[in-house]
Amino acid sequence: MRLMIVDDEPIIRSGLQKMAQSYAQKFEQIETAENGIVALERIALSEPDLLLTDIRMPKMDGLELCKQVHERYPHMLMVVVSGYDDFDYAQKCLSYGVKHYLLKPVTPPDLHEAFDQILKSRSQGYIPFSRYVDWLERVEQSIWLQQKEELSKHLAEWREACAHLSAWELKDVLQDAAAMLYKRFQDKSRPITPALTKPFEVATKAELFREFADRLHKVVSDLLAARRGFFKDPMEEAKAYIDSHLSVEVTLKEVADMVGITPTYFSTLFKRMTGDTFISYRIHRRMDKARELLSLPHLRTVDIAAEVGYDDYPHFTKTFKKIFGLSPSDYRAKLGIK
Repeated sequence: MRLMIVDDEPIIRSGLQKMAQSYAQKFEQIETAENGIVALERIALSEPDLLLTDIRMPKMDGLELCKQVHERYPHMLMVVVSGYDDFDYAQKCLSYGVKHYLLKPVTPPDLHEAFDQILKSRSQGYIPFSRYVDWLERVEQSIWLQQKEELSKHLAEWREACAHLSAWELKDVLQDAAAMLYKRFQDKSRPITPALTKPFEVATKAELFREFADRLHKVVSDLLAARRGFFKDPMEEAKAYIDSHLSVEVTLKEVADMVGITPTYFSTLFKRMTGDTFISYRIHRRMDKARELLSLPHLRTVDIAAEVGYDDYPHFTKTFKKIFGLSPSDYRAKLGIK
């Protein structure tokens, strides 16, 4: 489990960190932040499982931080640290999913007891947030890429991961997953039917999984219908885009956005489908293009280098020789071009 500690007082922040480090069940990662704004930035990067925050802080206090976390990361667990005079204020966090409070001064036994309670509840009905987000991302991409077999595989994986949940806990998880998937598609201008998020009426776990799977497969069908059957292979689109932009620096994120896939998933999928990394593929395509242009006598090698995206001519010749075993000038000489 990964922990984020937020407090504007360096001494208190350090003390809480040391208490957490001495806990019997070691944390996979412990990060700290001095206020809510910094915390949100770091949460977006590392997605911790547990947040331990003070109430009174400058720039963004603990109450607003809990509100933001509850809205953006509904499965993240939260513990609030407050002074006696702040306790009534801290009660407002109830509506933001906070279930654990610690009064100052916090002692190791107090903190460790809170951690014990959290781990107990986690073992009963908790799914690590990082795993949850990763699964949502893979499901989203499978739907977008019309990969029905991959989608079925992800659903089977999630059925196993949620085996320990009760029916009502599972209903909450699947309802939340449906809402988050719907929002992901909406945020990226990929409209899908709102029926995905309607309340589940079924009661048993088997029925819940079946209903959830049916909804996701319906989204796949709706997307295919919306495209009217015209769906280009995203990897072919990506390669065509790279090939037509060899003279400029295109980033992996730029190409991933163009085909509608997250950069992380795009990188993995590109390697799997092409057998090459994004960077390596682009370098080889540039060199292939350079080799074609070198066969045209009227073009200068320095201009060819620029045409395939190399302003640094020595770097161009070094890369060309590394791939083809001879320099551009030697290659031209082999063709009988001076």
